Amino acid sequence: MPENAPELPEEIPEYQAPPEPAPISDLPVPPLSEPIAHLAPLWGWRDLALFLPFAFLALFLANVLVVVGYMVMKGLAGRPYDLHEVQTNPVFVLVLQIILHALLFGFLYLLVVVYHRKPFWRSFKLRKPTRREVLAYIAAGLAVAIGVQLAPTLIPEKENFPLQQMFTSPQVALALGLFATLIAPFMEELIFRGFIFSIFERQVGMVFAIVGSAVLFAALHIPEYQGAWNHLLMIFLVGIVFSVVRGVTGSLTPSIIIHFAYNLSLMTLLFFATEHFRDLGFIWMR
Repeated sequence: MPENAPELPEEIPEYQAPPEPAPISDLPVPPLSEPIAHLAPLWGWRDLALFLPFAFLALFLANVLVVVGYMVMKGLAGRPYDLHEVQTNPVFVLVLQIILHALLFGFLYLLVVVYHRKPFWRSFKLRKPTRREVLAYIAAGLAVAIGVQLAPTLIPEKENFPLQQMFTSPQVALALGLFATLIAPFMEELIFRGFIFSIFERQVGMVFAIVGSAVLFAALHIPEYQGAWNHLLMIFLVGIVFSVVRGVTGSLTPSIIIHFAYNLSLMTLLFFATEHFRDLGFIWMR
């Protein structure tokens, strides 16, 4: 053996098998990274149960903010205030609607993105339409508006209802028109055909979702059309059209565009019928 060769151990240690892994049931379970509520499926009755009380709270908060703003404005101007003016002045009513819609949008965003950990736009089935589809939806909205105006009066109604009384000046009429075309179609469709329709469709079925969302959509407009029951009937039928489009296409985008075109058509007809909002003695918009 060479002098520098390494010495071999006298005994080779016996082979030892690695220890068997512990049973899965004995392994420690890490804590959940999200609350159990987040594991509930999107568009369940729980979502509606959360939305309804918040909607009433949002309406209360919007009224409080408008009243406080009104009192501050009157105080800075050194004029006495009358809270009845807040309820009848169309400017304050319009501001209240904007605040209310902003609060409801914030709630829906937090519900979907934060609570359910879902993408917002995809959850509401908002899909990008083609140019041809956009033109078709706009034409459909115009057709619905013309059909509503040509429809016979089926239910007697009074001529002077709350919405008509809000058109007090050309400036107010323009502001109402902008709200009716730029804000109302998106928010109303998001709530009724996006949120409520999705819950009804998932929990009950398509037919219930179409009729139920249309009924609630018409009920939303009762304060504006109180006593104008034929107008409310037309709004219910229009809501059926919007809901059917939502159900057939499986997307919220078409109903938003049709609703926008519908309101825009009515406001355009009203604009020319009242000589550019200068003659507001005759308001017939539905």
